[in-house]
Amino acid sequence: MNPIAIRLLNQQLISPQFRHPAEVVHYMGAMQAQEYRLMRWAVAMRTSKPSHQAFQKAFDEGRIIRLHLMRGTWQLVSDEDYWPLIDLFAPKAIAVTKGWMSSNRISIPEDELMHIRDILMQTAETKGSATKEDFVQALAEKDLQMDDHRLSYHIRMAELSGILCSGKLLPMKATYALTAHRVKQKKQLDVDEALMYVARKYFQSRQPATLEDFAWWSGLNIGQCKKGIELLGNTIHTERWKGRDFYLTDDCRTRGFRKGKFLLIPPYDEYLISYKSRDVVLPTEHRHRAHNNSGIFQPIIAHDGTICGNWSPFKEDCQATFFEDTHHQQDILPQWQAYKKFL
Repeated sequence: MNPIAIRLLNQQLISPQFRHPAEVVHYMGAMQAQEYRLMRWAVAMRTSKPSHQAFQKAFDEGRIIRLHLMRGTWQLVSDEDYWPLIDLFAPKAIAVTKGWMSSNRISIPEDELMHIRDILMQTAETKGSATKEDFVQALAEKDLQMDDHRLSYHIRMAELSGILCSGKLLPMKATYALTAHRVKQKKQLDVDEALMYVARKYFQSRQPATLEDFAWWSGLNIGQCKKGIELLGNTIHTERWKGRDFYLTDDCRTRGFRKGKFLLIPPYDEYLISYKSRDVVLPTEHRHRAHNNSGIFQPIIAHDGTICGNWSPFKEDCQATFFEDTHHQQDILPQWQAYKKFL
């Protein structure tokens, strides 16, 4: 087994199978969207012809939705997956959010939660796509003031309740819209169906991956993760590599890998953040160059799938720093030009 080549293929980073951004997000299940500007490149680089216009169109039409979901962080999901994922992940996400509120000594009574939610909904209804500043203004018009932290919790709870989701794509600011206006309601899955659905999406797009990888990515407990894998039955199997059991689906992509490819990967990308077993692609001695223990991830360069350097997405000119002197800046110029063309 060549786990690096298999991850590149199934993550759609080599020989991508999809043309449209919404297809990529639907295939991946959920994609980290911490960095508002670079989440667009994370999706587009997994298409056969990266296009910012195509991403914006899919986002503005509500085919791609951004919201807080797993692990208390920002995710992109497709409109098709929105309700199944909300139903499965929101209860734990709400509990985690309430825990954070408690640790920050913030208490939001139920009557306040409902009152502010009504104002957020009215503002989103009026604006179509409302910014946080719009919410602040709407509250001020009703002689209500609150700090940014408290307002963020109100918005997040509305997201996790399926009331608010992302609105139109702006260059730098997140917007919020009424979910009812952007995402069609779908038939609800029971718990087992939802676990199997998420397990299937995770392993088909991140394989080879371990049970611990799945638990980390999903935020579900080990028992739930094991149940999801068991429900996949004989469509999934394990292969042992360097003392660990990795799961692969029986339709795993194994052909199409091309040597010599450099990739400019944005921070918080699924290529790293999907796993606990990051050492498969990231040499341990360079881990601190890719992410720290506080969950801050850096833009990274991969050569044939192995992380080998950092790059600067917001500079006018190509700027790269390699971990070792076996690579040089000119090696990534074709990828830099593709990135700039996308922008």
